[in-house]
Amino acid sequence: MSPSSTAPKVAILARLEARPGKENVVAEFLASALPLAQAEAQTIHWFAVRLGASSFAIFDTFPDEAGRQAHLEGRIAAALMQRADELLAKPPEIISAELLATK
Repeated sequence: MSPSSTAPKVAILARLEARPGKENVVAEFLASALPLAQAEAQTIHWFAVRLGASSFAIFDTFPDEAGRQAHLEGRIAAALMQRADELLAKPPEIISAELLATK
């Protein structure tokens, strides 16, 4: 069986640290971004997670670099950056990754 042409090959891990008192607002913001992620044809997987009391992450996968770049230039990133000073203790840490194996 050959791999699907839409199998994820690249990913982004974005680590976010909420400002004190903004933890629930960040959680709500991330949850509200789901429809935007669902509308992105090149975003195969999109996870918004809470890692701790004020620590969050977004992990998403894409079939190729063009898909990843489209996401980075898309509505979720724009909305996050527009509110970053208000919601985040420091700028998001954006890590680009190559997927070695997926299931």
